[in-house]
Amino acid sequence: MAYDLKTEYVFKADDPQDANAEFDHPSTVQVIEEALTSLGHQVVRIGNVERLLDQLDRLSVDIVFNIAEGLSGRNREAQVPMLLELKGIPYVGSDALTLALTLDKLMTKKVLIAEGIPTPRFFQIQHPDCALPRDLEFPLIVKPRFEGSSKGISDRSVVRSPDELKTQAAWAIQTYRQPALVEQFIPGREFTVAIVGNDPPEALPVVQIQIEGQTDLGDLFYTFSRIAEGVEYLCPAQIEAGLSRALQALALRTYQAVDCLDLGRVDIRVDGSGNPYVLEINPLPSLSTEDVFMAVATELGITYEQMLGRILEAAHRRVSYAHA
Repeated sequence: MAYDLKTEYVFKADDPQDANAEFDHPSTVQVIEEALTSLGHQVVRIGNVERLLDQLDRLSVDIVFNIAEGLSGRNREAQVPMLLELKGIPYVGSDALTLALTLDKLMTKKVLIAEGIPTPRFFQIQHPDCALPRDLEFPLIVKPRFEGSSKGISDRSVVRSPDELKTQAAWAIQTYRQPALVEQFIPGREFTVAIVGNDPPEALPVVQIQIEGQTDLGDLFYTFSRIAEGVEYLCPAQIEAGLSRALQALALRTYQAVDCLDLGRVDIRVDGSGNPYVLEINPLPSLSTEDVFMAVATELGITYEQMLGRILEAAHRRVSYAHA
């Protein structure tokens, strides 16, 4: 297993408070190890990319279960798979190109647009003093361009005037040392679709996001502070079958557009007219027992261990086919 732990992150003086938000709790690594062990596998803990580098030339494993987020830069999620690929060591999950692409929200949206996949209109602000586009339609939402786990997203992120936009963009740029991505904010409902497999991948039951007890979210949205409390995952989603199928189909198109492998999760917002918009795709989704994949496993009537087994088996079949 390759992973990053929240408890091992050393905060720098100028780090935001959510600098380690993408990393896993030790309990998550422990429960994944126990699940894989219960499936009959022997688990070797590698840890983060620096520890992988120390062990790379003597690593003797059949496959690496990779949940490592990487340590710095917009290509950080690609660090572990690139090293494993260099040494010919198989691993679970998407490759370096997909992980680098999908962490960069702007580059991902360019691919989605090229594939005809609906996503909110957007532009980026590279410097606080940049001129704003003339055809702004508020509300807008401001995000750091290449962060995950809702880093840098708070109630202040939705802006309703040029002044608010400039203030929030300047904060994001200065705090996270990267451009700000500005999107059209979509009031409505939010869903996430987990996907497992490759040929073909399978879209699992749709999960609906409930915030502060509400499913019709309106202007409510996922923020860093709400991850720990205020957000619930409802599975099955409280929607009609037609919309559920449409969201699954859209998630599969997104998964395949960026060449995801083995597993992923697609976040989708649906406006008041029923139009879906892909917000992002995460090829390194949380596998915590408190998160989406556990909610889906419960709906499918399988255990957490069986869900991880499906993911591992998908990777094993892919690797075996590639080396046949």
